Amino acid sequence: MAKMENRQFNAFLVSAQDDKTYKREITTRTIDDLPEGDVIVRVSYSSLNYKDALSAIGNKGVTRHYPHTPGIDAAGVVAKSENNALEPGDEVIVTSYDLGMDTDGGFAEYIRVPADWVVRRPDGLTLKEAMIYGTAGFTAGLSVNALVQEVKPEDGEVLVTGASGGVGSMAVSILTKMGYQVAAVEGMTEDRDYLSRLGVKEIISRDDAVDTSGRPILKARWAGVIDSLGGEILATAIKSTKLDGTVTCCGNAASGDLPLTVYPFILRGVRLVGIDSQHCAMPLRKNIWEKLAGDWKLDGLADMATDIGMADLNESIEQMLQGRSQGRKVVKVTG
Repeated sequence: MAKMENRQFNAFLVSAQDDKTYKREITTRTIDDLPEGDVIVRVSYSSLNYKDALSAIGNKGVTRHYPHTPGIDAAGVVAKSENNALEPGDEVIVTSYDLGMDTDGGFAEYIRVPADWVVRRPDGLTLKEAMIYGTAGFTAGLSVNALVQEVKPEDGEVLVTGASGGVGSMAVSILTKMGYQVAAVEGMTEDRDYLSRLGVKEIISRDDAVDTSGRPILKARWAGVIDSLGGEILATAIKSTKLDGTVTCCGNAASGDLPLTVYPFILRGVRLVGIDSQHCAMPLRKNIWEKLAGDWKLDGLADMATDIGMADLNESIEQMLQGRSQGRKVVKVTG
């Protein structure tokens, strides 16, 4: 067997071209091409996220340096470790931090990362199931965890925005499993049947989810909100949240701006909780993965994902960039 340091493997590589375009191809790399780190993981599965799609088209807000392998999620088996806490053969999950951004990511048969980025696969989850969740499911888990500290099912409806996306669909499913009544904001008409199957009771169009009256506070409706869109949709949801309600915010797919006054916070005591899955502390990170593998594990988890291979990534990336991607896409990297 060749030494690990010289081993060749397949990787999905994005390279900058002289004409300022970006070429995407499956190519051969070696372990020596990977960044420094304590742990080498043979990747079994990854998943496709919007950040990966942006990295694949040269978005410098995600990835500054090319050539580069995207993939902010990876699950696989430790092949080599210089850290005593991890041994070859351990099944592990790696998400967040810099993986897939400026550190070569999970769209490759091997990754090399710092040991403190690595979480052991919890009992109750397979490696594939971990990637059906991926960063999207983990972020949804963080959002739900923040919400349920203060909002109980009997308190009333919970609104989830961007509900057919990765974070939104996972949040809807977890909340429904826990007995919450969920309403959803979604812009794509064809996603309504999908959301109904997940347990959504009411679907609100994006147009109807934006208040244009200019009023600083609106009729109270939501006991809590999980938002992944930002902008006017988040502002309207906050203005419509009940007394002592909790709103979580984890994304800016619609806008990074928040056109809002302080009145929902000082007149209704609404709490706005920011969700940072990238730098989440390891004790909380492990706790959320344990919940996703345990009490929160979804019965229909496999039905929420589509399996693809690395050869399918180009087409799937284009679908995601065009807003035509539904649910999760799990990438089978090695057998």
